[in-house]
Amino acid sequence: MKPEELKYTEEHEWVRVEGTRMVVGITDYAQDALGDVVYVDLPASGTRVDRGQPFGEVESTKSVSDLYAPVSGTIVERNEALESRPELVNSDPYGDGWMVAIDAEQPEEAAEFMSAEAYGKLLEQS
Repeated sequence: MKPEELKYTEEHEWVRVEGTRMVVGITDYAQDALGDVVYVDLPASGTRVDRGQPFGEVESTKSVSDLYAPVSGTIVERNEALESRPELVNSDPYGDGWMVAIDAEQPEEAAEFMSAEAYGKLLEQS
């Protein structure tokens, strides 16, 4: 299930656009491919991130995967709950398993993200 109101990236991340604030997480497809998430490494609030560059990692029982910034900007919030409960990424990837909120320098970049329908087509091709 892909929430229709979210936007998606080719790196299997979702973005909730709230003006200049972008809340970011990984999709259900990504968490399922990773398996049981055991650790999430996220940058501190105030950290600048660059679009397309890794900003953190998700570690599972199978592998370690980078998280990529969908936009350039500053981390304004991180999901502190993931430090003690990384399994939230598996149980609620679109809700309590969110990763960070970024104050986007160029919020118009959000127009380049995929709709839920386009992301579904990407998944069908994999």
